[in-house]
Amino acid sequence: MQLTRRQLTLLILLTLVWGFNWPVMKLGITDYPPLTFRAISIWIGLPVLGVALVLMKVPFTVPRERYRELFWLAAANMLVWHALIIIAIKQLSSGRAAILGYTMPIFSALLGAWVFGTQLQRRSWLGVLAAAVGVTLLLWFELTDLSGKPVAVLLALVAAATWALGTQLLRRTTIPAATLTLSFWMTAMTAVMLTVLGAVFESSQWKAPSAATWGAIVYNAVLIFGFAHAAWFSLARDLPPVASTLSVMMIPVLGVFSGALWLGEVLHWQDWAAVALMVVAIASVLAPSRSGKN
Repeated sequence: MQLTRRQLTLLILLTLVWGFNWPVMKLGITDYPPLTFRAISIWIGLPVLGVALVLMKVPFTVPRERYRELFWLAAANMLVWHALIIIAIKQLSSGRAAILGYTMPIFSALLGAWVFGTQLQRRSWLGVLAAAVGVTLLLWFELTDLSGKPVAVLLALVAAATWALGTQLLRRTTIPAATLTLSFWMTAMTAVMLTVLGAVFESSQWKAPSAATWGAIVYNAVLIFGFAHAAWFSLARDLPPVASTLSVMMIPVLGVFSGALWLGEVLHWQDWAAVALMVVAIASVLAPSRSGKN
């Protein structure tokens, strides 16, 4: 498996957009209800994604008999992730929430091997191990704080595991529709469901967003829901699951350091060591082998 130029470009842009979004989200929900923040961002981003389908002449149609499967793909790939991780980041630092969220590649590799029968090569297991050690190092100085916030930690890990399952299911779906089409309808379904959750649990907290919150909403609407999710779903469908998931492991590293720069979150030697381990994890699945096979 080797990346095409298009896939590499998408991967680089995805890493930058998603990596910088962790402190952006933290700033946006500081004094704003998190589920409502997510719902507004998705509703504004959905037309952006729709315009992309129109300009690229991609059909919107999905066979009616596949609606149920599409709903479960939306729940696993978007709804659970977005609902739980945005609540968790309200309680955790942006960098550490990113680390917990990006245990997803570890869950994905293990699910692939244990549930879906994927045969992992030795160097893929090396990548999983390196990523796991990197996550452990990055959490080193957070153990005290995390022990006081068990619910937030659990929510982040459940979000990561569910997203990993969704990635495996998306890779195996046989719905006869373009990835961009699936992305549009999964985003639309998630927008509706998050709006309902926001109305049920946060309506008493509703207020006009501040300037900082609006900035975070626009960033998420255009770059996350208008671009990043469609790019990710394309990579997840085209690349092997381990490669597509481990290949984005630089995102939490970028999240950690951007959070330190913008929000003053303190870094330790474990953060720097984790950078090297994440590079090892990426190289283990993306570097071509001598035989040309992974």
